[in-house]
Amino acid sequence: MPAPAARAASIPLPARRRRHGFSMTAMADMLFQLLIFFMLSANLAPFAMLELRAGALGAPGAGDGAGRAATPAAVTDIRATAVWTLTPEGLTASGQRFGLDRVGLLAEALRAQGTANVLVVLRPEVPVQHVITVLETLSAQGIVSVQVADGTIR
Repeated sequence: MPAPAARAASIPLPARRRRHGFSMTAMADMLFQLLIFFMLSANLAPFAMLELRAGALGAPGAGDGAGRAATPAAVTDIRATAVWTLTPEGLTASGQRFGLDRVGLLAEALRAQGTANVLVVLRPEVPVQHVITVLETLSAQGIVSVQVADGTIR
């Protein structure tokens, strides 16, 4: 009878599959670092605080917030009001289309000609940042009587 060591050597044992373990620690570390990176690189500053009031154009005392009408205000002359239509692509004023990079020049021209009121009509899907850009630019030029209207076509 052969020795047990010789018999074990002649019987092929099944090869043991080597299992590679997967550690979630490295992935968690990477995700944490990405989270920190995006938090630090994101623009965390909120939109500038803009003073917004409800009311009709030229009627700063249109109501007291409790549904009671205030004393009638003077009606604004339509010739002293510019109407701008804000779209996702840019701005339309006096039938001409402009990019948002031209808002400063338009506001300066309004101030130079004495236009004190601007009605901004918003078309659907206009980004909030576009509205903020227009309002801040008008405010910087001294035009503080700005009305925003919904321009949704129904």
